[in-house]
Amino acid sequence: MSLIYSLYVINKSGGLIYSRDFEPSAKLDLNDTLRLASIWHSLHAIASQLSPAPGCGGIELLQAESFDLHCLQAPTGTKFLLMVEPQCPQVTALLGRIYELYSDFVMKNPFYEVEQVIKCELFDEAVDLAVKRYPLMLLAAPQQALVLGPMGA
Repeated sequence: MSLIYSLYVINKSGGLIYSRDFEPSAKLDLNDTLRLASIWHSLHAIASQLSPAPGCGGIELLQAESFDLHCLQAPTGTKFLLMVEPQCPQVTALLGRIYELYSDFVMKNPFYEVEQVIKCELFDEAVDLAVKRYPLMLLAAPQQALVLGPMGA
């Protein structure tokens, strides 16, 4: 089954506001996670400015030999990075689910200050559950495609 290594959330200023490791082997030290957030934020901005295609949103996928790094940028500029095993399927759907959880548990929390470090136990639990359910999402995906395919939806 496909492995989800780590999740990082970067605010619109490039600061790391959340990190979670799901595999002990993928754990980076704090300095490396802060460096990753800063570099990714800069590369993402440069890529969107240098793109010859109008409306480019920046880098969405970085593929390496031992991992893939997927990025979802929210309309607010917050970036969600998911480090996964190479060629991991349906990562975009999982990132979308994590963004929904962020909207529900973090942004609707009256005690959360926007752009600050995320310290929300309910969000942690919901993300853990979404990652644990990820293999089930993969099994259900082909069946959903068959049901939706003929209707053209």
